[in-house]
Amino acid sequence: MIRMGKEIMRAFEKNIRKVEPYVPGEQPQNKVIKLNTNENPYPPAPGVARALREMDTDRFRLYPDPACTPLVEALSEFYHVNRDQVFVGVGSDDVLSMCFLTFFNSEKPVLFPDITYSFYKVWAELYRIPYECQKLDEDFRIVKEDYYKENGGVIFPNPNAPTAIYEELEVVEDIIKANRDVIVIVDEAYIDFAGRSAVELIGQYDNLIVVQTFSKARSMAGMRIGYAVSNPALIRYLNDVKYSFNSYTMNQASLVCGVEAVRDKSYFEEGIRKIIKTREWAKGEFSKLGFRFLDSSANFIFATHPEYDAKELFEALKAAGIYVRYWGSERIEQYMRITVGTREEMEALFAFLRKYMGK
Repeated sequence: MIRMGKEIMRAFEKNIRKVEPYVPGEQPQNKVIKLNTNENPYPPAPGVARALREMDTDRFRLYPDPACTPLVEALSEFYHVNRDQVFVGVGSDDVLSMCFLTFFNSEKPVLFPDITYSFYKVWAELYRIPYECQKLDEDFRIVKEDYYKENGGVIFPNPNAPTAIYEELEVVEDIIKANRDVIVIVDEAYIDFAGRSAVELIGQYDNLIVVQTFSKARSMAGMRIGYAVSNPALIRYLNDVKYSFNSYTMNQASLVCGVEAVRDKSYFEEGIRKIIKTREWAKGEFSKLGFRFLDSSANFIFATHPEYDAKELFEALKAAGIYVRYWGSERIEQYMRITVGTREEMEALFAFLRKYMGK
């Protein structure tokens, strides 16, 4: 044993891989107004519930299809791409993790924003990938020129999280063009609430991977379904790593329900319209109360108030059974991220804020 100050470290501990883990949003078990993890406030498509009721549970004794064929086919039809251009994983986190492991193996640093999805740092450190964070500008926007330098790969969300800012497709394409010798991953978890998707660019750039999820617009965070769209060569490399890691990643129920969620396009689009309508109304309500916020193109609003401490407000909301997200990190220590819930949930949020502020 090795003595370290007052602690005794056993010899094998020096070989343990230690990382600072990602901290997920709270998942309270009691009944609260939950506006902290950007889940969809509406149920998934009706076909999902029907598929669950009608499932032959005898299938559960068998391994699921390792190629996730029915879901891959449904997604390929939805995006008008070939089946060999779609990769499916257990949530977009699984897909992104596989991408880091597969494509970011240079000695040069991977580039991503300094204020962004905090899992990127975790994966880079877990897989021993060098990285550099590029500062967002004073308006929390990506500075595309910062991604022109030599690197080992690029990844960024669009819209970004937690800022909710969407970069137009021309900006995204400019970053891809400047990095033709490395893989560029555009993480589009919130794209359905924003604008044009980088999927449009897949045919033009063989170094582009677009990652999306069922957790937001498709109301299926609990099913853990994510996917990537790219060219056949990159999808093949991803599958090679997946099959070397865990062949049977997607369970039977998720495959069946995922297909039903993709098929019901009208329900999907109506759900998005409802959330955007509530989001735009909520912006007006936040403004009336004196909040300042970035112009959201996601299903959440990133807000601050010049007269109230964000942490104190976060704690007061939590005590009242209203959960939002707070980090206290550098540059965003006075911001909270508030998921767009139902109109009723948002009304309750604003009723509390008016009472708290005496308005």
